[in-house]
Amino acid sequence: MDLPKLKQEYLEYLEIEKGRALRTIENYNHYLSRFLTLSSAKKPSDITEETVRTFRLRLNRPREGMGSPVSRKTQNYHLIALRGFLKYLARRNVATLPADRIELAREVGRTFDLISEDELSRLLRAPDGDTLIALRDRAILELLFSTGLRVSELCALPRYLDWNRDEISVRGKGGKVRLVFLSESSKAAVKTYLLKRTDMSDALFVHYGPGARAADEKENAARESHHISKRSVERIVKQYAVKAGIDKRVTPHTIRHMFATDLLRNGADIRSVQMLLGHASITTTQVYTHITDTHLKEIHKNFHGKKSLSRLVGELPKRQRRRPADEAGR
Repeated sequence: MDLPKLKQEYLEYLEIEKGRALRTIENYNHYLSRFLTLSSAKKPSDITEETVRTFRLRLNRPREGMGSPVSRKTQNYHLIALRGFLKYLARRNVATLPADRIELAREVGRTFDLISEDELSRLLRAPDGDTLIALRDRAILELLFSTGLRVSELCALPRYLDWNRDEISVRGKGGKVRLVFLSESSKAAVKTYLLKRTDMSDALFVHYGPGARAADEKENAARESHHISKRSVERIVKQYAVKAGIDKRVTPHTIRHMFATDLLRNGADIRSVQMLLGHASITTTQVYTHITDTHLKEIHKNFHGKKSLSRLVGELPKRQRRRPADEAGR
C-alpha cells in the first residue's frame, strides 16, 4: 500500500478513534505531507533511518531559495507526527521503521515575552470610553488575565453563560473540559459589555467592522455577528500594548504567561497551575518555574547568614568545642 493512502487512513483514525481536534489533524497532515515530499518516500519500506536523517537535514539546512531553516521546536512537531504515523503502521503490522528509532531534537530553553506588573496594569486600563468596541476590548483583556485562557478558547466562548458565577467551563485542547475562575473585575467587564450588546449572536465576543457607530451598531452586529477571530484578538492586544506605552512584544499568550507566573509568585503549587492552564503534562507547566526563581534570592537574603560563625560555635556544647590539642593533652 502506498504512503499517501496510509497517511489518509491514519488521519481518519486520529479523527474517529482518537477524537483529535480538526486543527491537530490539519497540522499532522501538513507535517506528514512535508515528509513525504522532501523524503520522496513512496511505500512504508522506504522510511529508513537514513531517510529520516536526510529529511531532518533538509528542514535544518534548506537549499538556496527554499526559505529559512525550520526551528528546533517545529522540527520536533514534524518528528512527533511521523512517530505517531509509524506507531499506527506498526499496529497494522506494516513493515517500516520502528517509531522509537526517531529521537527528537534537543531544544534550547524556552523564553517568555513577559511584561512587568505595572505594564500589565496599564494594559488592562488601556481600553477607555463606553463604546461597544471599547467595552468588548476591556472585557477581553480582563478575561484573559483572570482565567489564563488560550486565545482559541476565548474566541470560542458562548455568550449565554451565567456570568454572575465565579467560574465557567471551557473546552480546551483535545476537547478536554476544565473550570476557569473569574475575578470580580472580569465579571463586571463582561456584564457591562453584554448590557451594551443589541445583537442576537450566540458568540460572547463578536467582530465589529471598522467605523461602526452607535446608530448602526445593531445593523452592523447583525451583519457580522460571528465569533471574533484569533487574529483580531492578537491585533487588539497589540493595539492596547502600544497605547499603554509598552515597548515589548505583547500577545494574548503573554497575558496567559502573566497569569501563570502571578499564581506561582504568590505561592500556588505547580500542580494547581497545571490544571488551571489546562496542560496535559506537568512538564509543560514546569517551564514557568525558572521565571519565579527571583524568590530564591529573597529566601537566601532572609535565611542565610543570620547567625555568624562565631555565634554558631558559641552555641555548640563545650564537649564539641574542644580543640584537638586539648584532647591530646588529656
